[in-house]
Amino acid sequence: MRSTQEIKVGLLGLGVVGGGVAATLLGQGDALSRKIGRRLVLEKILVRDPAKARPADVPAALITTNPEEILADPQIQVVVEVMGGAQPANRYLQDALSAGKHVVTANKEVMAKHGPELLALAQQRRVHLLFEASVGGGIPIVGCLTNQLLANDIRSVRSIINGTTNYILTRMAHQHTDFPVALKEAQERGYAEADPTNDVEGIDASYKLSVLAYLAFHQRVPPENIYREGISRLQAQDFRYAQELGYAIKSLAIATLEGGAIQARVYPALVPLDNMLAKVDGVYNAVEVDGNLCGRVLFHGRGAGREPTTSAVVGDLVEIARRMDGAGPLPPVAALERPWPIRPIGDLRSRYYLRLTVADRPGVLAQIAHILGERLISIAAVVQKDTNLAEQTAELVITTHSAQEASVQQALREMTGLSVVRRVNNLIRIEE
Repeated sequence: MRSTQEIKVGLLGLGVVGGGVAATLLGQGDALSRKIGRRLVLEKILVRDPAKARPADVPAALITTNPEEILADPQIQVVVEVMGGAQPANRYLQDALSAGKHVVTANKEVMAKHGPELLALAQQRRVHLLFEASVGGGIPIVGCLTNQLLANDIRSVRSIINGTTNYILTRMAHQHTDFPVALKEAQERGYAEADPTNDVEGIDASYKLSVLAYLAFHQRVPPENIYREGISRLQAQDFRYAQELGYAIKSLAIATLEGGAIQARVYPALVPLDNMLAKVDGVYNAVEVDGNLCGRVLFHGRGAGREPTTSAVVGDLVEIARRMDGAGPLPPVAALERPWPIRPIGDLRSRYYLRLTVADRPGVLAQIAHILGERLISIAAVVQKDTNLAEQTAELVITTHSAQEASVQQALREMTGLSVVRRVNNLIRIEE
């Protein structure tokens, strides 16, 4: 061991991830000391409710409800934030950095909304701000984008970065259940919150994509500029028809730099079954980076939960411990002199899957094809699926060639005005 010097750590939050970090620092301190040559000492833990039951291995003397016992303590050198939410977490991180403390955070919302400012503050104060756990759990994607892949001009990031939605979609695909049933199962297994909105509506993924896009393209891509669509409209038949067509359905978070502009979106998409992203199931995550030198590189692993996120947080702690007597902090991502414009979703060009309930009588397809044709949308294939004799309706599944999003949305609005179209059940983009 090179040194027995202690590094005192303050922990903000003792939830699922905070509990994992505390257990690791308290239970594996000797093993970590041997690996890094210093002892990481958990000094204080900030909680909201001191009366809440805590794990038996967390001494009561470590618990506080006063953030200043961590932020204003000159003995605490590193602050680990695993509270979640934008506030008060952002304020605490600003105070910690301003006080000259190193920071590790798992907070994707803070990094998406305030990351560039926090990184600039860390650089100014000559301290480290590491945030590997904010995206992808145990997948080392942040470190790779800031180090190993930095020589590349990144063309795209395509990812599955929400374990809850990926678990739900996997169950819907394999068990042929509808969304409410799969969601309930995810909640019963602890993969989804009681209020799953952030996950199933793509909010969580948009925060993570904002962080990835910032690292990939060297400019801020605010979450509000990321098109977002959830998975609650998907139904069992969409998965059945997709499989028949040779696709899986995945909730993708995509950022591309093409034609001198950035486009970022989160939505469910049809992915060819032979594509690696189509094979990512359950609570696993994957991030595919396409660079001019490295080509396409896929990172895959457990993206959520106590253990993988704890791994990333403690990994950042170890990295800080190794750097404290060496190199200074990494500079914030260099901003472009002329930032790329951010393209609206209406400019997207994609193929599309469209499922309609229509009157089961002659001439229906001709009316639909006429609307599509007027909008320069070319039909690739049409299949008539389930027929309801009682209602005299049938389901049509239409796939298109590449078309512009704005034109497709206008065509949908016109279709809903046709007397022969009873329902537009779903529109899903096809990501080749």
